Amino acid sequence: MKIKTLLLGAIASTAMAPMAFAERGSDGNVSIIYWQAPSILNPFLSGGTKDVESASLVIEPLARYDQDGNMVPFLASEIPTVENGGVSEDLTSITWKIAPGIKWSDGTPFTSADVVFTANYCMDPEGGCAQVTKFEGVTNVEALDDLTVKVTFDAPTPFPYGPFVGGESPIIQAAQFADCLGAKAPECTEQNFNPIGTGPFVVTEFKPNDVITFKANDNYRDPAKPAFATVTFKGGGDATAAGRAVMETGEFDYAWNLQLAPEVIAQMQEGGKGTPVAGFGPLVERIMLNQTNPSPDLPEGERSTAKHPHPFLQDPAVYKAMSLAIDRPLLVEIGYGQAGKVTCNWVPAPAAFNSTSMTCDTQDIEGAKKLLDDAGIVDTDGDGIREKDGVPLKVVYQTSTNAVRQDFQALIKEWWSQIGIETELRNINASVFFGGDPGSPDTFQKFYADVEMYANTFNGTDPQSYLGNGLCDKAPRPDTQWQGENISRFCNEEFDKLHGQLAETAGLEARAEIAKKLNDIMVENGGMIPLVHRGRLSAHANTLGGVVLNVWDSELWNIADWYRKTGS
Repeated sequence: MKIKTLLLGAIASTAMAPMAFAERGSDGNVSIIYWQAPSILNPFLSGGTKDVESASLVIEPLARYDQDGNMVPFLASEIPTVENGGVSEDLTSITWKIAPGIKWSDGTPFTSADVVFTANYCMDPEGGCAQVTKFEGVTNVEALDDLTVKVTFDAPTPFPYGPFVGGESPIIQAAQFADCLGAKAPECTEQNFNPIGTGPFVVTEFKPNDVITFKANDNYRDPAKPAFATVTFKGGGDATAAGRAVMETGEFDYAWNLQLAPEVIAQMQEGGKGTPVAGFGPLVERIMLNQTNPSPDLPEGERSTAKHPHPFLQDPAVYKAMSLAIDRPLLVEIGYGQAGKVTCNWVPAPAAFNSTSMTCDTQDIEGAKKLLDDAGIVDTDGDGIREKDGVPLKVVYQTSTNAVRQDFQALIKEWWSQIGIETELRNINASVFFGGDPGSPDTFQKFYADVEMYANTFNGTDPQSYLGNGLCDKAPRPDTQWQGENISRFCNEEFDKLHGQLAETAGLEARAEIAKKLNDIMVENGGMIPLVHRGRLSAHANTLGGVVLNVWDSELWNIADWYRKTGS
């Protein structure tokens, strides 16, 4: 019996979001604040959510995920399936039909050649594409005609929706980026800061790590959209100021990622200007454990690379003790309240993929000490710090600057000190930390620290591409311009083999079982310490209509449908 494509409930709808209630540009300006400021408008050169989402106003994928996780066409005319002939019976190819009449913002036609170019751009081995896991298993992308693109895989692929689906995998214009392939990609400042797009807005000015201004795209495919003539996209500051700017003072219309204590949100809402919106997707706050040595004593180009393993973080006694020492329920209580849940998992959602093989909701300081004692990792000189093979357990613990994260750092430092681990805390401006600049020593990808904390998620409801971020060859390194999503430099032969099996497996239950095993391998072998399953919490002005919070794609996925309410 032939295998059919796995839909996971992700292709149940082809309906777009509701129409905006005004003609194009008639509602003036809309102001958005992301306290993590965008540093680039090319998601292929940054894995930072702020960069992916700000770029989503301009450049678009063939399909997105809606607020319910359903896959909906954007630049494509329909979602390809086996049933409609878009996916081959043997599951080795998917053929996309582009909707006719779409233009780039410069007025030129959007064609299959742009899709093919985008694939070649990201798959170039010297390019350091941050989204290359979306193209795992792809052997060829070809234009069958101006409006038809065929993607071929090296084996049956039951979920062929990695490339060109979701905000992390948009299409860039071939003509604009023609001279930006391979190692030249990060050098193309004009293209990376001012991409030509098919989305509802075009860039008028981009000041990295500060502010972006946009105007309505005159060539947008729906003549009635967007309702707003301009967008002011402010970056920087902190979550507290962003929340107040929407809910208390009304200076801004939309504030993203309000990583604030619950009582702070409630107090802000009393200001009467705005409304918080929340929803749970697969977003997880975690601590990544560097499997490699970040010592500044190593030559530049060798720090945090596979050439030098970490002196103690690959020891199970160490990373398991570090996890046991953490009081996750307390972190949830002080950091997120009802917008957080304890998790031991890398992939806590959708529910079908949430592993139940581990428990971590009870802090156990004494158990952590015993693990280290039994492994012979003890304090030999009485300074309170344990040593492994003569190396003191001293860690540099970095994260982005944010009140909740600094609270977490302070608590975790104290808990680790109780089990004999000394911790130096670093916090870095979020725009720099998540910026992806290959020349900066402070990015989360470069990982010049022992452990680092941040949150991450994925587009859609199938975690295959996301789990691919644990593959050995996806580690950031100098020859990839320090791009790549295997931040911990985790490398496990069983994991790589099992991920290959997932890519060829159909059926929700079978895929879920493999995905849960991959999750467990990553966590149980010290790639990361999951902390909190976070809800996405943002806020919008009471006068802003059309906002539909989306935890499965860019939060700004339907900005073309936003409008200004009248009589408010």
